[in-house]
Amino acid sequence: MIEEQGKTEAADQPQKQLTPEARRALAEAEARRKLYREAEAAMPKEIGGRGGKEPGRYGDWEVKGLTSDF
Repeated sequence: MIEEQGKTEAADQPQKQLTPEARRALAEAEARRKLYREAEAAMPKEIGGRGGKEPGRYGDWEVKGLTSDF
């Protein structure tokens, strides 16, 4: 019963139907994510690297709390 009280109003409303354009855009985005993940998995693992997301993609580099950007 407690779980039912925590529901939001949005959960009770039916979901909107997506337009064909929106469905196509979501499919294209998922295809890009899949290609990116495959390329990322094919790259050799870095030994002793900084970890985390690729700084060239996200625009900054953080080391010991100090950030520098390119």
